[in-house]
Amino acid sequence: MQITISHNFPEVQRQLNALKEDIARKATASALNKTIAQAKTAMSKEIRAEFMLSASEVNAALFISKASAKGGEFRLQASLSSISQRGKRSLNLAHFAARQTRKGVSFKISRKGGRKTIPGSFLINGGKTVMIRTGKSRLPIKALQTIDVAQMFNTKRINAKVIDMIKSKFPDIFEHEAKFFTEKFNALKAA
Repeated sequence: MQITISHNFPEVQRQLNALKEDIARKATASALNKTIAQAKTAMSKEIRAEFMLSASEVNAALFISKASAKGGEFRLQASLSSISQRGKRSLNLAHFAARQTRKGVSFKISRKGGRKTIPGSFLINGGKTVMIRTGKSRLPIKALQTIDVAQMFNTKRINAKVIDMIKSKFPDIFEHEAKFFTEKFNALKAA
């Protein structure tokens, strides 16, 4: 899933109509990019508030597609997305505050929930992977996986907060960018 910003704000549209087309597109592209960057920060913050992941792990899984207005070519769409990395659809339990105990590996996925232990599980690769034996002998073993950042990104309550932030901030950011590009244009025209 991805969040896409389209400028369908009525007051922004009135301001766009008053600006020259080139300035309007540059201001819109800049406002979209600044808003989507703030949305990425907000999405990371919301995910980390609910799940036991570090900022670096969440930010590595969030991607921005920027709007552009250069050289007569305009792409006035910016998006924030999270794609499962390298074909993986889940994260190993080791990402969620995993600790080896006598009974198995203890982990905590949700910040609000308690710690859980999977009996017989163990950490390998310097604590980077939680594994469990699937048979009675030492082998075979399998990795224990759970949800990934892309699935956290799709959580309705997290998504709704970020979309509300976008809706509230975009008009102000656009107004600032329109003013900046208008003043820049006027300064060049006066020189």
